[in-house]
Amino acid sequence: MKKNIKKQTALVLGGGAARGIAHIGVLKVLKRHKVSVDMVVGTSIGSIAGAVYALGISLKNIEEVALKTTWKDLADFALSKTGFLEGRNLEKIIREVIEDKGFEDLKMPLAIVATDIENGEEVVITSGDLARSIRASCSIPGIFIPMRINGRMLVDGGLRSTVPSEVAKRMGAGFVIAIDVGYCVRKGKINNIFQVLFQSSQIIGNELNKHERKPSDVVIEVPLGEDIHQMAFDRAAEIISIGEKAAEIAMPALIAKMKEWDIKKESS
Repeated sequence: MKKNIKKQTALVLGGGAARGIAHIGVLKVLKRHKVSVDMVVGTSIGSIAGAVYALGISLKNIEEVALKTTWKDLADFALSKTGFLEGRNLEKIIREVIEDKGFEDLKMPLAIVATDIENGEEVVITSGDLARSIRASCSIPGIFIPMRINGRMLVDGGLRSTVPSEVAKRMGAGFVIAIDVGYCVRKGKINNIFQVLFQSSQIIGNELNKHERKPSDVVIEVPLGEDIHQMAFDRAAEIISIGEKAAEIAMPALIAKMKEWDIKKESS
């Protein structure tokens, strides 16, 4: 029988680069409806929004940063065999968003998912330097130089776990709410090798998402479509708005599921 069973609720935030800005809109709605969460798991850009949520920081801060940040703000070119961008600008933005707080400041457990590029293993980070851990999870391979943490060469968590619901289950979550911002699979003629490579990565990501979100009890899908790609930071306001609308549409089903499992809302 499902009722009267205490279940730890996990919020899982998937990757998606600029598309992941939609997490802000979804989180605003979850706060508005007083959805109770016990733990957070984030991968790639989802780890930034997840950290803000788990730290109890006002969403206004991350929204303001998202609205002013452009791709150029992340560009700190480096002479390296493992990436084009150093990643220090990215870390600076992350520290601004999380108000330079650490794991010790968390209001609830937080897991950040990265990938060990040297052996392909999923790496779940729950301690250490929070900003550097997030930076590792956001380090798109081939673009950002990988991060060395505890002797491991770490890159984007989305390489292994695009929507890390299984990680939440392993952490003890009984009820998982996942946010999936999807991939930008476009329909149309392919004209060059760059379009071939981009489209290939989007198709693979889309299929991985379908698998990764299966352990979730509720999935909030954000319909960003094929028009908004991963580098569309200049469309932050629109992306946040789409995320907010998607969450409001999903809210009745989420609330019904919470009632089914006798999961209480946050107290006022």
